[in-house]
Parts: sequence; structure tokens; C-alpha cells
Amino acid sequence: MSEIAPPRQDEIDTFWVDATLRANLNRLAAYWGPTELDSLQPPASAFGGTAEVADELADLIVAGTKTATSSALWDYEAEEVEVPRRGDLEIVIDGSGHPRALIVTTQVEVVPFADVSAELAAAEGEGDRSLEYWRRVHEDFFTAYSSHDRGFSTDMPVVCQTFEVLYTGQ
Repeated sequence: MSEIAPPRQDEIDTFWVDATLRANLNRLAAYWGPTELDSLQPPASAFGGTAEVADELADLIVAGTKTATSSALWDYEAEEVEVPRRGDLEIVIDGSGHPRALIVTTQVEVVPFADVSAELAAAEGEGDRSLEYWRRVHEDFFTAYSSHDRGFSTDMPVVCQTFEVLYTGQ
């Protein structure tokens, strides 16, 4: 398994310009001039812990199969990063750092691992889309790729995020 490459900033910049036009993020620019969206590029990041998984998840997002993701709240706290909020934009990259999709967060909920719903598991679009598969894979992920030192627990808080794809560049 290989590490995820950093975002390819030159490609991200071009992707962002295209996305703002094609996703109609700059629709008022003709009337009001440049807006914050023209200058505030959203963060670019990969889903998953390895380049191979990041490629698979990016493919699922582009295909429209994956419309949700989940993360350990403890990782956000350990990294001192804000939890996503409704309306946040993000550029999803693949394992090689190439931009694949612009997404917008539509809902965020923090629940204990044991209370993650079958609906969220299905929306994550992975494996057979069952809750059992989600639990097995995410327990492994939360154990192997955590940035906190609290270990795994079925009552650990999980950030459940749903999103909509605004642009894929295809």
C-alpha cells in the first residue's frame, strides 16, 4: 500500500477555476464583480488512508455511489481541525493528488460508532454497502490511521458527513 500523494496544486488551481464556472459558484460575478468564492479555494484532500483506497473512493464519488463519509471526532480534535459544517466545499483528490470532484457538505452529525445508521453505511457506497461491512472496515480504519491516542471504542464519537457532488471535471 502506498501513501497518498500531496495535492497537485497546479491541477487543483485549474480544477477550481473550472468548477466555479461549471457549478455556477460565481453566478453573481457578472453583476457584483469578483466574490469570495473566486479567491477562497476550498481545501483539497483524499478520502481513505492509502493511495489505492483514495483512488477507489474518488471513483465512487465521481460515479455518484458515495455520498457520505465518516471520521473519528477524536482525529479532528488531535489535529486541531474544525469539523465540517453544512455548506463547506472540498476538492476531493485521488491517491496521486489529482483533483477528481468538488463536493459540498449537506449534513453533519456526530454519533457514537455503535449508533451509525445503516443509511449512512449505504450512502458511503463501499463494499456491499451494509452496516456490518461499514463497521468492520471502519473499526480497522479508525485503529490503523488514527491521529489520536485514545484507541478504538464502540462509543467513540464519529463525524457522519453527507455531501453532494457539484463538479467532477468530466
